[in-house]
Amino acid sequence: MFSYDDDTRLFWFKASGLDLDTEYELVGIVLGLAIYNGHILEFRFPMVTYKKLMGHPISIHDLQEVAPELYKGFNDLMHYEGDVETNFGLNFQVSYEVLGEVLTVDLIENGSEIAVTNDNRGTYVDLYTRFLLETSIERQFNAFKRGFHRLCGGPVLQLFRPEELEQLICGSPVLDFEALERNTQYDDGYTKDSPTICNFWKVVHGLTEEQKKKLLFFATGSDRVPIKGLSNLPFVISRNGPDSDRLPTAHTCFNHLLLPEYATEKTLHGRLITAINNAEGFGLM
Repeated sequence: MFSYDDDTRLFWFKASGLDLDTEYELVGIVLGLAIYNGHILEFRFPMVTYKKLMGHPISIHDLQEVAPELYKGFNDLMHYEGDVETNFGLNFQVSYEVLGEVLTVDLIENGSEIAVTNDNRGTYVDLYTRFLLETSIERQFNAFKRGFHRLCGGPVLQLFRPEELEQLICGSPVLDFEALERNTQYDDGYTKDSPTICNFWKVVHGLTEEQKKKLLFFATGSDRVPIKGLSNLPFVISRNGPDSDRLPTAHTCFNHLLLPEYATEKTLHGRLITAINNAEGFGLM
């Protein structure tokens, strides 16, 4: 149903005719339910998805997330100062792969016979972009949109910007761990002044952004932040026995971190990094 890019960590619709409309409609319903019930999903689409759900026009810049290499190539084509027709050898066609078979489609009538030149390259890029983001996935996206609008349709949707709609579904990308520290509750013998807790936050604030995402994923099941920020995330750290070789664990459904009372900051750092680098959770694939 969807392709996944490991670099951008984004899903996009496959231009395949095998998946049923009802399956795409169901995914749209799930996203609508996430908004309705205030749940964050670890299922990210590029921003153009939310623009299309709201009826906003698309542009070549929307390719930057969907097809980064193609977007770069189009930028090079548009700024090329030499002879485009001679040096690029393009025509008004697009080729793409479906189930191992390469299909070629004319972007305009008799596109195979029309060369891309310095004068018409803008038209070529525009038609190619619209084919990838609209025409090739029209059936799949319409079913997805229909499911989403069953729960979140109507005029109220137009009160949001696409960026805000994404945050309602996927949460905020801003990782304010100082706000999380202020909001954290402690249990089973820990307090905010416990030596292990002080060491924990010292280690956490020294992590890279990617490591902080991994920690959030480890403890909550998602590396996305609630729309109101980490200050609005119920988070609990409990003492899980004395200093030992055991790694930290978590009850992700309850945002509950179980942390042994490690004797030193170095030990805590090593155990925590090992845990977050080897965590597995649930996702919608």
